Amino acid sequence: MITEKQPATQPGRERGADPGTEPGTEPGTEPGTDPGAEEEPLSRYIQRLTQRVRAFDAHRPRVWDGLLTAFWAAAALIDAMGGWRNTAPDPSVPVLFVVAMSLAFALPLLWRRRRPVAALAVMACVALVSQGTGAFLQAGLLQLIVVFHIALRRPLRTLPWTLALLTPPLVLGAIRHPQGSWDQQVVPTLWAYAMVALLGIAVRSRQDHTAALVDRARRLQVERDQQAQLAAAAERTRIAREMHDIIGHNLAVITGLADGGRYAAAKNPERAAEALDAIGTTSRQALAELRRLLRGEPVRDPQPTLDDLDDLIAGVRTAGLPVRLDTHGETPPLATGAQLTVYRVVQEALTNALKHAGPGAEATVLLSYGPEGSTVEITDTGRAHGSGTAGTGQGVAGMRERAALYDGTLEAGPLPDGGWRVRLRIPLEDSPS
Repeated sequence: MITEKQPATQPGRERGADPGTEPGTEPGTEPGTDPGAEEEPLSRYIQRLTQRVRAFDAHRPRVWDGLLTAFWAAAALIDAMGGWRNTAPDPSVPVLFVVAMSLAFALPLLWRRRRPVAALAVMACVALVSQGTGAFLQAGLLQLIVVFHIALRRPLRTLPWTLALLTPPLVLGAIRHPQGSWDQQVVPTLWAYAMVALLGIAVRSRQDHTAALVDRARRLQVERDQQAQLAAAAERTRIAREMHDIIGHNLAVITGLADGGRYAAAKNPERAAEALDAIGTTSRQALAELRRLLRGEPVRDPQPTLDDLDDLIAGVRTAGLPVRLDTHGETPPLATGAQLTVYRVVQEALTNALKHAGPGAEATVLLSYGPEGSTVEITDTGRAHGSGTAGTGQGVAGMRERAALYDGTLEAGPLPDGGWRVRLRIPLEDSPS
C-alpha cells in the first residue's frame, strides 16, 4: 500500500491550513491571486447562459415569445389578485375588470417584435382605462418592453409617435387622480421610457457594429483566399515559364550534342566523347536549376545577366548552331530583372532556332543600347518556324509576359527572305514607354 507523506508544519502557517497557501491568504486561493478573481468564471457562465438563450430565441422565436408572454401574464394576474390595491387610488374597481386589463397588458407582448407599434397602441388604450378608472395597474410597466423593441427594431422617427401614445394615459391619471404635483406623476415615468429607448438604441448600435465587423471579417477572408489563389496561380505561371526556359533550352542543346556525337562517333571518337561530356554537364546543370526551382532551395549562383550571354552563345555553338553576337552602344544600367529578361529571350530564341531552323542555319544576336532603352534582335537563316501563326507558340507567349513586366514589347515572326526574327525592346526606367 502506498501512503502519502504529510508535509511538516512550517512556522507562520496555521495547523489545518492548506500547505499550498501562504500566510494572509484565504484557503482555496492561490498565492498572489485576488479573491475577487472568482468573478471571472461567473461572468463566463453568464455569457454562456446568454448565448444559449439567444440561440434558443433564434431557433424557436415563437416558443420564446410564448414563454415570455406567459411569464408576464402570470405576474400580471398575481398582481390582479389583490396586490394592485396597494398602489391604486381607487381600490373599488371590479376584480374581473382588473384581470381583463392585466391580460390586455400582457398578451400584446406576443407581437412586440413583429408589430411593436400596434402592440403599444393596444397597451396604451388599456393604460387609458387603467389610469382613468384609478386602478393604476403595475402591469402597465410592460409597455417598457415594447418601447425597447421599438427603439431596437424600428426607425428612429417612430419614437415621437411612441411618445404620443405613452403621454395621454399619464396625463389623464394625473388629472383624474392627482397625487401631489402632476409633474411627479408624469415626468419620472416618461424618463423611464426615455432610458429604455436609449438602451434599445445602444443595443441596436452594438448589433449593427458587430454585424459590420462580421461582414468585414468575412469579406477580408474572401479577399485573402482570392489573393492566395491569385498568388498561387502567379507562382505556377512563373514556375511553368522558368521550367519551359530551362528544360527547353537544355534539351535542345542536349539534342544537338547527341546528334553531333552520333555522327562523330564513327570518324572521331574523341569528339564523340567530348559531346558526351557536354551532354552530362548540361544535364547536371538543368537538374540543379530544376531542383532549385521546384524545391525552393537557396540559390548559390546569381540569376543570369547580360554578362552570361557569352556562355549561353558558346553552349549553343557547341550544340551545332553557329551564332554571331554584335553589340552597339554602351550597356545601360539595366535592373537585374531586366537583364534576366533579355537573357531568357535570347535563350528562348536560340533554342527555337536549334529545334526548328534546320541544318545549315545560322543565327545572329544584335544588342543595341541607346538613351531611350535597349533593343535585342535575334535572327536566323533557317526555315520559318512557329506554330502556324507568327508568334503564337507557348515560348513566345512567355517571352511577351517577361517583356511586359518591364514595360517592354516583343515581336516575333518570319522574315520575308526566310528565317525567323525575335525583337525585344525594353525602355529605361526614366524614359517614356
